[in-house]
Amino acid sequence: LVSTEEDKYGVYSNLLLKYFLAEGAVCGHELFVASAQDPPANILKELPAPLLDDTHKTERLESTAAESEDCQDSMEIAWRYQNLPKVETSPTTSTKFGHYYDLSKTMSPELLQPIKWHSFFLPDELPSEPKLKMCNMNGGYARLLQSIQSVISQEGFDGSHPQKKQKNILRIGIQSLGSLLWNDDICCTDTPEDIHSLTKFLYVLRGLLRKSLSACIITVPSHLIENKAIMERVTNLSDMVVGLESFIGSERETNPLYKDYHGLLHVHQLPRLNSLICDVSDTKDLAFRLKRKQFTIERLHLPPDLSDTVSRSSKQDLAESAKLLSSGCGAMAIGKKHLDF
Repeated sequence: LVSTEEDKYGVYSNLLLKYFLAEGAVCGHELFVASAQDPPANILKELPAPLLDDTHKTERLESTAAESEDCQDSMEIAWRYQNLPKVETSPTTSTKFGHYYDLSKTMSPELLQPIKWHSFFLPDELPSEPKLKMCNMNGGYARLLQSIQSVISQEGFDGSHPQKKQKNILRIGIQSLGSLLWNDDICCTDTPEDIHSLTKFLYVLRGLLRKSLSACIITVPSHLIENKAIMERVTNLSDMVVGLESFIGSERETNPLYKDYHGLLHVHQLPRLNSLICDVSDTKDLAFRLKRKQFTIERLHLPPDLSDTVSRSSKQDLAESAKLLSSGCGAMAIGKKHLDF
């Protein structure tokens, strides 16, 4: 169970959700898409198209050549970076994990047609069903749990019919869980009436995932939830938690320090096998940027030097930002790769 804390406008969190579903479509997995805002059919139509290996290899060679030319014309590296290990600017070609996708194109209908998928659109589900209220849980959450459980049992993902069907994986994607569109009031006040609805839903969902061949990613509008205790419970009930902090509408959008990035990626929790608790990541310097065709996650690097044209006040602001990032950028020796999709 992967929980993604949405960015302020939900732009980049929806991209991660579509990447997760697109990878399932390419690998031949069954999909389950649940939403209270966008119809699942529209979400599937907007999945990014997979890139061919040759095309992606050519683009990476071109980008590497362009970066080498920029390095020749760039200024000398500041003394504080001389003793740091070199960081690879592109993933190695010897190992391949997953597939790459082109954001400028959508997945072709020929590729989506053989994929079996299930949908749950809350506005279409609630009017046709009586109001459900089980264990003090929101009616929308209860209906969604019933739908997920029926798909897992009927399609054989719980292992009940291993001889009749070939084993496959069910990928579950849930959009903006906990928002007002799900008839949940945790975003309305600091003391909501259904304060335990979301956590109870995640508790039951996690049990379903544990005993079935399925994986799930949910996006949560954490910036709208005033009660931070609820988010702590959501974190404890998830295997992996990442947060997206977009620069849109913030001071960092015009800060020269972050000119090459569109936001920060916070890894709050990582799964740990054979353990009762999850691992807390100490990586604090991850950033993401949206290219024309790709969404890339990289380590955040401070600029080697400030230009003479930058004002004195801007330099002071950059110096303060550098102090906040110094602990994270000083630990860059742990990893050598960045992630691109």
